[in-house]
Amino acid sequence: MLQTVRGMRVVLPAEARRFRLVEDLMRQVFLQYAYEEVQLPLLEATELFSRGVGEATDIVEKEMYVLQDRDGDSIALRPEGTAGCVRALEEAGCLYNQVQRVFYSGPMFRYERPQKGRYRQFTQMGAEAFGFRGPDVDFELLDMSYACWQALGIADAVQLEVNTLGSGDSRLAYRAALLNYLAPFARDLDADSQRRLTTNPLRILDSKDPRTREIIAGAPELPQYLDYESRVSFDALQGLLSDLQIPFVLNPTLVRGLDYYTHTVFEWTTQRLGAQGTICAGGRYDGLVETLGGRPTPAAGFAMGVERVVLLHEAMQPRALAAGQSADVFICIQDATLAGRALDVARQLRTDLPDLRVRTGLGGAKLKAQFKKADDSGARFAIIIGVDEVARGVLTLKPLRAGDGEQMELTPEALITHVARGIRQAQAAPQ
Repeated sequence: MLQTVRGMRVVLPAEARRFRLVEDLMRQVFLQYAYEEVQLPLLEATELFSRGVGEATDIVEKEMYVLQDRDGDSIALRPEGTAGCVRALEEAGCLYNQVQRVFYSGPMFRYERPQKGRYRQFTQMGAEAFGFRGPDVDFELLDMSYACWQALGIADAVQLEVNTLGSGDSRLAYRAALLNYLAPFARDLDADSQRRLTTNPLRILDSKDPRTREIIAGAPELPQYLDYESRVSFDALQGLLSDLQIPFVLNPTLVRGLDYYTHTVFEWTTQRLGAQGTICAGGRYDGLVETLGGRPTPAAGFAMGVERVVLLHEAMQPRALAAGQSADVFICIQDATLAGRALDVARQLRTDLPDLRVRTGLGGAKLKAQFKKADDSGARFAIIIGVDEVARGVLTLKPLRAGDGEQMELTPEALITHVARGIRQAQAAPQ
């Protein structure tokens, strides 16, 4: 029997319902903030990520899925969404002298060690804002992500960590100070950190190696090297967060793993998911549009790991979905010859009540077996179609849950009204 490719994702129906609920709630929040959806390709030129994300990043060096097409061009499955979003909007002429607020969602691919909450194919939802110099738009992005946690009922389980990388000059000054501090400890650093000394020393601050963590605990902190403009901007962002009551902590070692970040960087983290504690991250990337061939354009954004958000939602809201509920109404037929009538009734229900999930008992099963399937589906009502009912122009409505009334015969029109009322009452009832 063939197996799923290691690290790829299969989302079965029970989990897919929660997955869809989480995505829909977050999409609704994005739309409330007037961010508009863009849909991006899975494949991009490899150069897009080597230039945009950074050749010395783990993503480009170790994690990208790269292939050659039949023309010999090097292309990659997208490992993140920001670079592709910039490329798409710049190519379409949507960035120069304009402001844009957009969001996107879909699968990303990175060759990482699979574990709970971390897959080689994973889903991100991201939001990007172009043409705004901040820090007000930095705050808007943080406020929008916080609104997502509130909508999902997980705000009490997440913490916002913020830092600033400052301007390019600030980073250069800090880079020199950090290298000077680390030089005597070079042999004691883990292998990745030793390599980063010559490629991207700020990434050493992200190391999870215990010995390296001990060393960098005494390192100089980046905020000490900020220029005046960077400090004023970051202070203004902290003021907005405090004034509008979004709790946060300062994390001077937070640098993020992508080269394009400047100034504000942030992560939303949780203690509920073990090692995979970051559920959302982002920041400002004012130089990326120019790096990819466009004109200088200020920009900021974030991306959420949907799988991790779903895990956290399940931990915090285990009763948000009725277990195993895949239908609202189940149509049972007394005889296989009535399948056509059942399908017609199902069509009428779906037309008049578009949000209703209707399942029909096809396949020739006995009526008793159909009732069992109706109960297992979580449906609130069974509709019974028999030869006698068809002759008299009625349908039998059988409530399957306590408190939903008694079995009765109704005309098709009255049945639709009764089902709609019953479903509304069930949805309004406290869980």
